[in-house]
Amino acid sequence: MFSRLNTVSFQGVEVITIDVQVQISSGMPGFFIVGLPDKAVGESKERVRSAFHAMGLSLPYRRITINLAPADVQKEGSHYDLPIALGLLAAMKVIPSDILLEYVALGELSLDGRLAPVSGILPAAIHSASLEKGIICPKACGGEAAWAGEISILAADHLLSLINHFKGTQVLSPPDPLMEDESLQDVLDLRDIKGQESAKRALEVAASGGHNMLMLGPPGAGKSMLASRLPGILPSLTPAESLEVTMIQSLAGRLNDGKLIRTRPFRDPHHSASMPALVGGGLKALPGEISLAHHGVLFLDELPEFARAALEALRQPLESGKTIVARANAHVTYPSRVQLVAAMNPCRCGYLADASRACSRAPKCGIDYQSKISGPLFDRIDLHIELGEVSAEDLTRATTGEQSSLVAKRVKKVREIQEERYSSLGTSIRLNAYIDGELLETVATPDESGQRLLKEATEKFKLSARGYRRVLRVARTLADMSASSIISSDHLAEALSYRRLHFSS
Repeated sequence: MFSRLNTVSFQGVEVITIDVQVQISSGMPGFFIVGLPDKAVGESKERVRSAFHAMGLSLPYRRITINLAPADVQKEGSHYDLPIALGLLAAMKVIPSDILLEYVALGELSLDGRLAPVSGILPAAIHSASLEKGIICPKACGGEAAWAGEISILAADHLLSLINHFKGTQVLSPPDPLMEDESLQDVLDLRDIKGQESAKRALEVAASGGHNMLMLGPPGAGKSMLASRLPGILPSLTPAESLEVTMIQSLAGRLNDGKLIRTRPFRDPHHSASMPALVGGGLKALPGEISLAHHGVLFLDELPEFARAALEALRQPLESGKTIVARANAHVTYPSRVQLVAAMNPCRCGYLADASRACSRAPKCGIDYQSKISGPLFDRIDLHIELGEVSAEDLTRATTGEQSSLVAKRVKKVREIQEERYSSLGTSIRLNAYIDGELLETVATPDESGQRLLKEATEKFKLSARGYRRVLRVARTLADMSASSIISSDHLAEALSYRRLHFSS
């Protein structure tokens, strides 16, 4: 007796078709799973055996072999339970075997036969649609699978429900796609921040062009408050971005009730985070914080306190927009197009600019502390802002700042200008922060006075080639904010003011 059906394996965001082959033959009785299974897959036979027993079925007292092909691909996770169980049911003639070939199955079995949710349903469903197949999954994951398009979805809460459906005694209704409710999200308002007007301006520039940003200032200056309010002025995710973000969260097992994510991620890992936690990796090469923040914000507070190796590992993903995790047993790629926002004190005590409170090692302590961050990493950050302490006058003044909703409207308008420009040029780039090469020269060439200023600044401040390009990108955003097609010396002067030219002292 033989049957076969399909399931999937995940390597990063790549989905690989796995052929599940089930054979019940004569020979010494036993239950064997081959094809490079990990421990979770190997334990599947016990869950399947118990689920069958709960339904009043028993496995035949014969030799049972489950082959997961291709055999050289590592099989990880509990989602192989359901395809193994369905393959056995087909081989035992409990359900028709031919109909299983029209589906991709994945799900975890409980000991009583119920189907438990698993990660990766959305990318698996999209992969199934590309194969022109349907998908069989747990009922809790049906709303997630429904976003893959018009495919056949069998979402059941129990293995018995699937048996009855295939026998024609029960009909499983197609699930409805579930969407995150944006109105339930807690949005922090810029209006809550008193003072720091120049930092608010820089935050709007960063949001408008998607630029990375570093805030340097004493404790209590409002760095974390500013960073936490950046998502509130960013536009909602586009449908394509929503699918990408949801897929990554699904693979990481972090999706909330299978709902499509509508808001931009905001990740703020603690400074004790390891390199695998930030960029991805570990035994199963899971996505790291920079990938979980894809199309959103990655906030690194107390930047110098992070491990040096972990920060240096961020350099390549910040430049390329993708993270390649290479391990002995895995080589996977995750998207990581993020907006980095970092905050740090000017020195370890934080009061470098205040002689009455600074430590006895000032200003050398400031240079030593800031030197923990390498020049190349600093160079990848477009906007460098120095914040001062909030004055007593600002603290006691009634709140009069702009609401995030008003700033968000301006940011959306500037992003629409960029969208229209780059769409007309036939490129997939949509934000000024990512333009480079010939495209940068095409859209960000300054006028004559601007070129003179930029040349003088490059020579005087020893700007690197990367720093030079980033100044142009920020200037392009500033020009878009003023609805100007030409980059003037005023735009370049402001862009240059955001470059880190020396250590604070």
